[in-house]
Amino acid sequence: MAFKHTPSLVLLLLCSALAANALHFYLDANEKRCFIEELPTDTVVEGHYKALEWSEKQQSYISDENLGIHVEVEEVETGHTVVKSKGPSEGKFTFTSHDAGDHSICLSTNYTSWFSSTHIRLYLDIVVGTTRPDTEHDRTHVSEIAAKVRDLNQKLEDIRREQQYQREREADYRDLSEMTNSRAVWYSVVQIVVLIVTCVWQLRHLKNFFEDRKSR
Repeated sequence: MAFKHTPSLVLLLLCSALAANALHFYLDANEKRCFIEELPTDTVVEGHYKALEWSEKQQSYISDENLGIHVEVEEVETGHTVVKSKGPSEGKFTFTSHDAGDHSICLSTNYTSWFSSTHIRLYLDIVVGTTRPDTEHDRTHVSEIAAKVRDLNQKLEDIRREQQYQREREADYRDLSEMTNSRAVWYSVVQIVVLIVTCVWQLRHLKNFFEDRKSR
């Protein structure tokens, strides 16, 4: 985070973190404080602020409902205004960077009198989020996943039909095998019966033959 010195302010020096920048600083009623934040494209930034006004009577900084804060955010390179808002003494602002580069974030009070001796303590916490989701890419990715799921379901359905067909063929072969075995058993029984009848007939024929020869 870099800081910019405007004609009406003193250079603000502070330490900053990569993802969140929490700080507090002081300004007079007619001052504007600005600093520079370098942002990539489509990055969400959220800032929280709280302003307290010096009270001579209480000898401390207190909250004043008449105090308001102006927030202006613009792209340094193009001068395009991203945010321009007026809020109460405590609030937040959110914006998304459209282009990569330096962004100027300026804060000032709603007190505009050059003769005012009001001193303000301003707390500021800026959170730089991740880049905005690519909705179109996500939609395409979901469509691809849905297509793969449909293909997988189709293949599973084909496998199910093939298994059903194999089960039906197995049942047909089993029925055919049982019927063939049954016919083979009956054929064997018929052969045995024919063989027994033939043996009985031959025995009777031989008996009659020997009895005729014996009687002669």
